[in-house]
Amino acid sequence: MLQIAKILRSNGTDGGVLVGLYDIAPEEINLKEPVYIEFDGLPVPFFILDITPKGTSKAVIHLNDVVNLTDAEELTGRTIMTDLELEDEAFEDFTGWTVLDNGKEVGVCTGLEPIPGNPCLTIGEILIPLHEDFIIGVDSERRELNLDLPQGLY
Repeated sequence: MLQIAKILRSNGTDGGVLVGLYDIAPEEINLKEPVYIEFDGLPVPFFILDITPKGTSKAVIHLNDVVNLTDAEELTGRTIMTDLELEDEAFEDFTGWTVLDNGKEVGVCTGLEPIPGNPCLTIGEILIPLHEDFIIGVDSERRELNLDLPQGLY
């Protein structure tokens, strides 16, 4: 799962929520595919009914089954994720990018080690598994890949 937004607050009384988008434009979100919000450790699917951009990094969205202020406020602070699969050809794009571990710089990616079933980013002598579960965010403009890596991996 790839995090695409964080719910900042409710918006109005009809169940709308204001979200901060992570490195994705509102028009890039596929409204035909579900998004997921975690409850009790489990991803719960929701469909985005509509999305209204607010500037470049925020939007107001309406989700199915979120129909009033109480529902919307229950979602505040939660992360919206998508079941986005990374394509193998996308891995090459990270060469030259800064790799972060929860915002702390690990180093600059110098290449990809194409280990079958476990591609790894090369950062100097370090190999970092490029697995979709580790990816927190991708900032193409700043050329940064933010990961949530297990302790002791590097």
